[in-house]
This record gives sequence, structure tokens and C-alpha cells, in this order.
Amino acid sequence: MPRFTHPRLEDVPLDLALHALADANRLSMVARLAAAERLSCSGAAPCDSMPKSTLSNHLKLLRAAGLVETTQAGREMINTLRRSEFDRRFPGLLDVVLANRPD
Repeated sequence: MPRFTHPRLEDVPLDLALHALADANRLSMVARLAAAERLSCSGAAPCDSMPKSTLSNHLKLLRAAGLVETTQAGREMINTLRRSEFDRRFPGLLDVVLANRPD
């Protein structure tokens, strides 16, 4: 059973959060998670052609930045956006970044 590391948001520095949101694919994943309550790994992927290893790495970076929580449900990995916690740590940041996301 995989174990995922989810940092305390108090321990996440601003530069790590900004780095996670700076990549277009990760930002797309955050937007998809913001629009849904929870998504599987493949559901969070910004495109169908993304290799699983790349998707896994993006999710790892999002978890490290405190943006995503991943839990196991059977054989599926379910991802949720830690929106309220992240907003308490960095008020307004996610709203501004998502509102100004390039299409």
C-alpha cells in the first residue's frame, strides 16, 4: 500500500507553492481538481497522452507544495485539492492564479 507524504501547510514556503503552480500542466491539474470534489490520477491529468510517470511526478510536486492530498481507494489513487487549508496559508493566491490561467 503506497504511503504519501502530505506536509503541514505551515511548513510549505511560498516559493515551493509558486513553483508548483508555475508549470502549465500542474496548473491545469489544480484547475481540474478545483472544479471537482475528487479525481483519480487519470481524471486529474491535463491530457490523455501524458505518461504515467510524468503524471505521478506532477502529483508528487503538488503534494509537496501542500496543494493536493492523495488517498488510496482500492486500486485507485484519489486526489483532492486542499483548498481551504491552502487558502488559509496563502490567502487569495490560488484564486488569483486560477483566474489568470492561460487557456
